[in-house]
Amino acid sequence: MKIFLGADHGGFEIKEQIKEYLTNRGRDEVTDLGSTQLDEGDDYVDYAVMVARELEGDSQARGLLFCRNGMGMVITANRFSGVRCGFGFDSEAVKRGRTDDDINCLAIPADYLDVSAVRDIVDAFLSNDFSDEERYTRRISKLSEI
Repeated sequence: MKIFLGADHGGFEIKEQIKEYLTNRGRDEVTDLGSTQLDEGDDYVDYAVMVARELEGDSQARGLLFCRNGMGMVITANRFSGVRCGFGFDSEAVKRGRTDDDINCLAIPADYLDVSAVRDIVDAFLSNDFSDEERYTRRISKLSEI
């Protein structure tokens, strides 16, 4: 699976740790879209846009966004067609986001989670598939009509 990573200065350190974790697993194609160095003056919007654009063109890819509280990343990513970005604060909630809502992007609130919790959340995001039940498929179809 293709996984695209993006982080501003607030999520930079945890993104680097998760990038190493995913790379060492060796299961996925991991692409870091930045920031590639800690820059206190950068803006979350820029990285969310880069990841969302990749997801627009690849329905099988997943995006991971990291910033201080995650909210701005969610807002930005969800402006793109075909991107369904959820908020990653708990592995069970993220699992349901995958199975019920087919989220393909996840925003991690780096200020509120340690790396162990983030690994669990990322694993839930990457290891669960959309359930494809009629009620969930129907709901997602309605999103394209908005």
